[in-house]
Amino acid sequence: MKLSVFAVLLADKSLDEACKYLADSGVQAVEIGCGGFPGKAHCNPEELLKDDKKIAEFKNTIEKHGLEIAALSTHGNAVHPDPAVAKVFHDDFVNTVLLAEKLGIDRVITFSGCPGGSPEDKTPNWVTCPWPDDFSHIVEYQWNEVLVPYWKKMTAFAAEHGIKKIAFEMHPGFCVYNPETLMKLRNLVGSDLIGANFDPSHLFWQGIDPVYAIRYLGKAIYFFHAKDTKIDEINTKTHGVLDTKHYGDEIHRSWIFRSVGYGHDYQVWKDMMSALRMVGYDDAISIEHEDSLMTPNEGLQKAIAFLKEVLMYEDKGAMWWA
Repeated sequence: MKLSVFAVLLADKSLDEACKYLADSGVQAVEIGCGGFPGKAHCNPEELLKDDKKIAEFKNTIEKHGLEIAALSTHGNAVHPDPAVAKVFHDDFVNTVLLAEKLGIDRVITFSGCPGGSPEDKTPNWVTCPWPDDFSHIVEYQWNEVLVPYWKKMTAFAAEHGIKKIAFEMHPGFCVYNPETLMKLRNLVGSDLIGANFDPSHLFWQGIDPVYAIRYLGKAIYFFHAKDTKIDEINTKTHGVLDTKHYGDEIHRSWIFRSVGYGHDYQVWKDMMSALRMVGYDDAISIEHEDSLMTPNEGLQKAIAFLKEVLMYEDKGAMWWA
C-alpha cells in the first residue's frame, strides 16, 4: 500500500509547494483534481493538452519530490439535466481522460452523476424510496434512458485512450451511492472499466459496514479515499440519517465528516486495510480532508499520522510458517 493525498485541500499552494509539503510529510503519492467539483487549482487539463512541454513540466514537478500520481480526479455530474451544466462536467471528464493518456496513467476518479426525473427537469433528482410509483418511474428513466447510455459511450471512449479503471465514488445524491448501485452500473454498461472509488465516509452513515462492502466489491475496488464520518447518536436516533442541514451546522446534524480516527478507531481502519489486502487491493490510500472542525493542515497531519500506523507498506511475502 502507499499513502496518498487528494491535493485539492492544498489549493492555496502552488503544485510545487503542495508536493514539497506532502513529501516532507511522508506521503508517497498524490491524487490530482482535474475539474468538476474539486476544481483545477493544480491542473487544468484543457490548458496542458495544448502543450506537451507543459505536460512534461507538470509531471516533473511531482516526480522531483519523489511522489507519483495516484490518480486524476474529476468529480462531476455529466448527466445533469441542464445541458450547459452537463457539458462543463462532460468536457472536464474528456480532458482528464486525454491528459491521463498523455501522462501514462490508466485510472481516473469521478461520480456517476444524477439526471433529472424526466426529460423536462432542470435539476437532478435523487430518489430514496420506491413509492409513490412516480419515484420508481424516475429511477427507470434515469438508468435506462440517461445513465447507462452515457456511460456505455464514455467507457468506450476511455478504453480507446488507455484508461483501464474508472473509479466511481459511491456518493449519495448520485445514482451510484452504494455497492449495489455500483455493481448495477458495471453490469448494465457491461464494462470492467467501471469500479469503485471506495470512500467509507459515505457508507458509514448509510449503515453500511465497510468491511462487508469491501468483501462484496472485491476486485471491483479501483481506488480508496481515506475519510471518516462521525455519527451523532442523539440526532440520528431522534431524526434518522437523511440530513440536508448545512455541513457547518455540526451540532444539529445526524453525522459529519471527520479526519480518519475521529469517527472510528484504529481497529475499524485496520480491519478495512486487512480486507482490502485480502480482496487484492494493495494500492493507494488517498486522504480526502473535509473535516469542518479542523483546519486543512491539522486535519491532514493527524490523518497522515493515523494512517501511518494502519497501512501495510511491505508486500506480505511468503508464509514462512506454513
